[in-house]
Parts: sequence; structure tokens; C-alpha cells
Amino acid sequence: MPIREIYRFPSRVLKQKAKAVGEINGELAGFLNDLVDTMYAADGIGLAAPQVGVLQRVIVVDTDHENRGRKLMKVINPRVLESEGSITKEEGCLSVVNYTAEITRPSKILLHGWTVDHKEIELELEDLAAVCIQHEIDHLNGKLFIDHISRLKRELYRKRLKKMSKEDGAAATGSPPAI
Repeated sequence: MPIREIYRFPSRVLKQKAKAVGEINGELAGFLNDLVDTMYAADGIGLAAPQVGVLQRVIVVDTDHENRGRKLMKVINPRVLESEGSITKEEGCLSVVNYTAEITRPSKILLHGWTVDHKEIELELEDLAAVCIQHEIDHLNGKLFIDHISRLKRELYRKRLKKMSKEDGAAATGSPPAI
């Protein structure tokens, strides 16, 4: 399956809301396989369709880094029905380069969605799996984890990103990096 390009902040596609999937078919199954391959190639534990420029409500998650595929979830039209508790974890994102932040989210969720086999599912998830699912659902709603941090920290990241971009451009042209 082809590896897709992962869009990076501040790409506009990352701020758009994804539309619900109406029909589960072979094309969608192939796309989900592309998402899985792209997530693994990027060494991630979750990926949402908008991150590769497709505005559909589908996500893939695999929180078992040691045994890829063992905890793999492909979820169509995911929704959190219930949540409880609180957990703070350091989050990163394949669409937010070189940045992590402590984010507080519910520690337990009840996830509803559909599988590629047309099966309706409800899963109780907690800790890392719950955090990862919520992070990916945020992508479907046009939100990034950095939308959960202060505006000041977000602006500092944006400035650092511009600086990194200038330095990469200078390295590509053979010029010394800006100091």
C-alpha cells in the first residue's frame, strides 16, 4: 500500500472538520490500510484521515509499539459516548513537528464506531489508548493537541517552526544557518 504524505502544522487542511463516512466499501478499506502503513512508516501510534488530506471521519490507532498490529484499531465514524477521570500525558503528533506538551484528557472513554467489516463497535478504553483515540478524534474535528495549550506556548512554537524552516532553507541552498 502507498505511504501517504502527512500534512504538517500550519496546513489549513488540519483545521477542517471531516465528514462522516456514508458507505463502507473496498475503497475505504484500502484507504485505511494506507493510513496504517503511513502511521507505521512515520513511527506513530495514531493517524487520522485529515492528516493525509482526506476529510473523512476515519482513524487508525496502534498503541503497542513493540508488537505492531496486535492492538491495531481501524475505526470509522468514531465518537466518544462517555468519559470519566483525568490523565495528563505528554503528547506529540505526526503533524506537529518537534514539539510535545502535557495535555489533560479523560482517562477512560466509551468509544463507538464501525469496523471495515460493517460491525458496530463499542469499546471501553483507558489510559494511553483513551488518550490516543481522543487525540485522533480531535483531528477529525479540526483540532490539534496544541489547541489545548496556552496561546503563548502555541505562538512560541509557531515562531520556532518559522526559524527551523529558515534554517532548513539556508542548509538547502548551502548558506550558513541564521544565528
